[in-house]
Amino acid sequence: AAGMFLRLLSDVQWRAASPRWRRMSSSRRGSSTTAEPHPVSLPAQAQVVICGGGITGTSVAYHLAKMGWKDIVLLEQGRLAAGTTRFCAGIVSTARPVSIERKMAHYSNKLYQQLEQETGVPTGYTKTGSLSLAQTQDRLISLKRIASSLSVMGIACEIITPKQALQLHPLINIHDLVGAMYVPEDALVTSANVSLALATAASRNGVQIHERTSVSHVTVQKGRVTGVETDRGRIQCQYFVNCAGQWAYELGHSGEEPVHIPLHACEHFYLLTHPLEEPLSSSLPTVVDPDGRIYIRNWQGGILSGGFEKNPKPLFTEGRNQLEIQNLQEDWDHFGPLLSALLRRMPGLEALQILQLVNCPESFTPDMRCIMGESPTARGYFVLAGMNSAGISYGGGAGKYLAEWMVNGYPSDNVWPLDLKRFGTLQSSRTFLRHRVMEVMPLMCDLKVPRWDFQTGRQLRTSPLYDRLDAQGARWMEKHGFERVKYFVPPGKDLLDLDHSKTFYKPDWFDIVGAEVKCCKEAVCVIDMSSFTKFEISSTGNQALESLQYLFSNDLDVPVGHVVHTGMLNEKGGYENDCSIARLSKRSFFMISPTDQQVHCWAWLKNRLPDDSNLTLEDVTWKYTALNLIGPRAVDVLSELSYAPMTAEHFPSLFCKEMSVGYANGIRVMSITHTGEPGFVLYIPIEYALHVYNEVMNMGQKYGIRNAGYYALRSLRIEKFFAFWGQDLDAFTTPMECGREFQVKLEKGMEFVGQEALLEQKQNGVYKRFTMFILEDHDTDMDLWPWWGEPIFRNGRYVGKTTSSAYSYTLERHVCLGFVHNFDEKTGEELVVTTDFINQGEYEIDIAGQRFQAKAKLYPFSSLFTQRRRKDEVELSGYQRE
Repeated sequence: AAGMFLRLLSDVQWRAASPRWRRMSSSRRGSSTTAEPHPVSLPAQAQVVICGGGITGTSVAYHLAKMGWKDIVLLEQGRLAAGTTRFCAGIVSTARPVSIERKMAHYSNKLYQQLEQETGVPTGYTKTGSLSLAQTQDRLISLKRIASSLSVMGIACEIITPKQALQLHPLINIHDLVGAMYVPEDALVTSANVSLALATAASRNGVQIHERTSVSHVTVQKGRVTGVETDRGRIQCQYFVNCAGQWAYELGHSGEEPVHIPLHACEHFYLLTHPLEEPLSSSLPTVVDPDGRIYIRNWQGGILSGGFEKNPKPLFTEGRNQLEIQNLQEDWDHFGPLLSALLRRMPGLEALQILQLVNCPESFTPDMRCIMGESPTARGYFVLAGMNSAGISYGGGAGKYLAEWMVNGYPSDNVWPLDLKRFGTLQSSRTFLRHRVMEVMPLMCDLKVPRWDFQTGRQLRTSPLYDRLDAQGARWMEKHGFERVKYFVPPGKDLLDLDHSKTFYKPDWFDIVGAEVKCCKEAVCVIDMSSFTKFEISSTGNQALESLQYLFSNDLDVPVGHVVHTGMLNEKGGYENDCSIARLSKRSFFMISPTDQQVHCWAWLKNRLPDDSNLTLEDVTWKYTALNLIGPRAVDVLSELSYAPMTAEHFPSLFCKEMSVGYANGIRVMSITHTGEPGFVLYIPIEYALHVYNEVMNMGQKYGIRNAGYYALRSLRIEKFFAFWGQDLDAFTTPMECGREFQVKLEKGMEFVGQEALLEQKQNGVYKRFTMFILEDHDTDMDLWPWWGEPIFRNGRYVGKTTSSAYSYTLERHVCLGFVHNFDEKTGEELVVTTDFINQGEYEIDIAGQRFQAKAKLYPFSSLFTQRRRKDEVELSGYQRE
């Protein structure tokens, strides 16, 4: 049976797949592949060396060659497409929750469709469509949200009834279903053959492919890749691509300068059956039953079915090569619950003969998204790995994005959610990865409602106030490994209830966050924001100022003590980072960036600051605790604690001063709150944090002080139309597109990165515009809530997506922020978006297929009424901008 299975899985076909491939291989290896595996020596140098001959490695090689790079060597430790790629289930599905993943899968599908014609290698591409089943209303809502997003991408997709699902697949049991999603374009392929087809095309384009060649380590000098050491000698190169799959982590750690690639392999099981008496039609759709944790596809007239069990088995790859991994044990006891789920879904299979249970290793990452991009520490070291069992769906698209990144310096779309630099060194502890991967694999099927949090690998980076806040009812979330407060549960509330407030509707914390927001508006609140990334840049002469003037778009040549909001832009004028910079002295600057910028921003600055011993860049994130005091009484609390006048004439807005607070001195106080509300952020040397916090809370009692969390902050900043980097702003968004021209000094007397692109936009106009939407006919208590990623319609036509949203307790309405585009009706090309275009449209926001009317604004309400009014009395259009 095993021999038959391997033959069927195209293992034997893999040479026979293409006579051309065989000719090519044999000419390269000599006439006999077995007797003489390495007659061809490795080249002494190449522009690019790719390690790994699975779907990702061959896709990168294929796309690089297509883009004109020819001097490429692909090395594979065993045989091409013989690792995870050979075993994977071959399902190409676009029904993904993250936008960039949908785009990658959609591109992969189109690529594989024409690959056989292009290469002559049979890929087994069959368009079967897919059925995603929902056993609960919440699951159906999550499918409807995905369906909305697929539809606006032009991917056919419909939400159907259980009876319609039965017509599409007569074997499924529909008694426990409430609905399903049908995506007719989804497909099946023979994964190994797709990989071989990509390799064949790459090889014809000049890529050299060497099998049975192991990479021992990559050499890096002065922060750049210089070569690759293999068991067959050294290759000098400028670029190295780690596509080593489950070995990517070890390979990254093998050099003197480790490259941290946080992924861990797990065993993944699926079973194969003999053909049914009446063999299954090859056009039957693939069935995904996430509530049953399984997927089912037809396979040679029988079925292939696997899933994501609740108790996965992590796998150690250390010291094990490809052959050893191929012979993993089957484990029927472990597969039991998935088999039961399969028989519940397709009771007619009871009598079917099972051919084999396959144990196929898959690598998973800490956040279930794949890893791509350039290493922050080694220039020219690129990575594409950690596919979370969707390698065949993403392989084509991910290879394209990475190739663009290498050739052009940036990919054609915002891939930040997948960027290697979203992780730091802390996520590559083996213990962390082992624990997290055991949580991640079951999460592949779990229902993910908005704002869910990982449970493993927590309490890793914490503020010194963690225990104090925790004792006061803090509920925590994690960002970049740092614990941050969502909100505080008041004494006497049912805590258990709140931890399970996972819903697409109005959440349990609604009133709690409302009270925190009210306190920020009327009294004073404290939010611990220690997780912010904090850098200091200083020099002996003018080097710091000159370098920052070049790298940032605003003018930083301000008097000492001033704080400047500025973007760190790329050549296209897009935001690589959005930050606040305080000038501490003539020659030193203090830079505050978002939490998840720690690795990305550091690498960006390091690669662009001049190599000058008189210029220092220091990461001081861990040295300071940040307390944000928000509200009209913050000024009273601080002036009493510091015995210094803090009113606007003494301490103007966007000002920074070192002060003593209580007994502690050397505290950097900035008049800025990141919310648009009055207040201050205190950057406190870490040893004084507890003292200052206690002093602030004691002094603030008479002013009604209370703790608050990030959910209150979000509500405040969104109603004030503040964009946040990583949610609203990204490398493809410019200041001109989001109303931030005032944070750019085009005429500051020297050039800066992105200046040309911005001047061009200023002259020619922008093609998208950041807009604020207030939902009009939306019932907060009864209707589904918007979160982010909802399609925006203008006069019935799709024009963009929301990027963030929150309930505004002041307006008593939901506010969504997002970008509006202007697509030509006939050609679909993008046209300039004018103020009139925004103001003259009728807008709707699509939440899981239901459209709600929305009012569009390009400016926030500046004189927000504080007295509460009944919703139906609020005439939103009546509030003019001051």
